[in-house]
Amino acid sequence: MKVAKKGDKVRVHYTGRLSDGSVFDSSKDRDPLEFKLGEGSMIAGFDKAVTGMQEGEVVTATIAAAEAYGERKDDLVMKFEKSRIPADIELKIGLQLSMQTAEGQSVGVLVHKIEEQWVWLDANHPLAGKELTFEIELVNIQAA
Repeated sequence: MKVAKKGDKVRVHYTGRLSDGSVFDSSKDRDPLEFKLGEGSMIAGFDKAVTGMQEGEVVTATIAAAEAYGERKDDLVMKFEKSRIPADIELKIGLQLSMQTAEGQSVGVLVHKIEEQWVWLDANHPLAGKELTFEIELVNIQAA
């Protein structure tokens, strides 16, 4: 039986849950997720969980924040003058916005806090600092 290894293209179905059991993402109602093991396109813990699986196997993997989206970083919460936000944007807590770095790279941020003259934007990944549990089914392996 084939075993998934670095360099293989794999297709998986998954359901991701937070520590309280709530589902944050699932592929069950869509095509399986396809990626190449070891190329860095997936969070490290997910990649490790799939490595060594056999086709048709189902595993449950709990992934620490450090091997998922990392720990939350306070320096990624930034204070901006409200006047710098376009007037047509209705600010509310949790609103997702996109900013550009000085290098022109797009970065997703969430509105974290709103004050009279300031808005606090959080560039941490929404799942940063969280332990994640995935149920993973290895659907298919295409050997490297």
